[in-house]
Amino acid sequence: MTAVRPEREDHLYGGTPYEAPIDEETVALRIPQSPGSAFGGDSLSASGASTAPPVTGTPAGGRAARRKAAKGRHGRHGVHGDHGSQGGAGGAGGAEGPSGTAARPLSRVEARRQARARKPSAAVVASRAVGEVFITTGVLMLLFVTYQLWWTNVRAHAQADKEASSLQDDWASGRRNPGTFSPGQGFAILHIPKLDVVVPIAEGISNKKVLDKGMVGHYGEDALKTAMPDAKTGNFGLAGHRNTHGEPFRYINRLQPGDAIVVETQDEYYVYKMASMLPVTSPSNVSVLEPVPPGSGFTGPGRYITLTTCTPEFTSKYRLIVWGKMVEERPRSKGKPDALVE
Repeated sequence: MTAVRPEREDHLYGGTPYEAPIDEETVALRIPQSPGSAFGGDSLSASGASTAPPVTGTPAGGRAARRKAAKGRHGRHGVHGDHGSQGGAGGAGGAEGPSGTAARPLSRVEARRQARARKPSAAVVASRAVGEVFITTGVLMLLFVTYQLWWTNVRAHAQADKEASSLQDDWASGRRNPGTFSPGQGFAILHIPKLDVVVPIAEGISNKKVLDKGMVGHYGEDALKTAMPDAKTGNFGLAGHRNTHGEPFRYINRLQPGDAIVVETQDEYYVYKMASMLPVTSPSNVSVLEPVPPGSGFTGPGRYITLTTCTPEFTSKYRLIVWGKMVEERPRSKGKPDALVE
């Protein structure tokens, strides 16, 4: 069976074979047509089959087909070379155009504008500075709170324990005698068994010399002078921190009537029983230290003890007062009183 082919119509063109017009709009390679070919240049065999070898890379069909084939070979935009080299060229030029080629370099004015656009504004710089100030302030406050609530207690407890040991050693060796004591000098030890408090008592209520060292101070100076425990009548007034610096009086608000308060000296134990409490009063209310304190419930002269501290906790706005009445005086030679043995 022979292939169907169009009849040659050379006679329509004066006997001259027809040649297709050259496509000037493509740069694709073309195979020259043989002189005897017609309708595309293929020579035909006597049997009607084409004798020309198949042309690789030359698409069959019209102009549109050739354009489509050219785009498939050379990329979407018809640019020779791989896309990596195009990207490199674009990066070198600073920008890549819509056709994949490198854009023109930026001018000085444009470069300056871009640099200014990348530079943070004054508001951003100010907000960063304020944030750093807040962070630094927060860290400093945290360190201060840690120092106040933890380190001052550690240091004060160490100092108070050292003073108590020194007192006990001096009493054992007889180097300290009862009498008048200088400011800051320890002379007794306070015991509050219910609160597990054992703290030295020093002369005076100076923060630096006494209270900040974790000790309890005796009101023994000037207008606030109170009696000593061995006095036959009077009020033995003491002050102590409720928070920080050893905080020996932190929980005296928990004392109940009848709870023991013991003062130990070189020769005697003085045992008091808690009698009453004034939860809140002004720091200027010095009447609580009088020989017979008003509001204490005492009706006449006696041997009393007064404990004073700040309230509420972590403030010094008001004062908390606890009063006690002596119920026993016991020589050290007879051993500890029952309140310290139980």
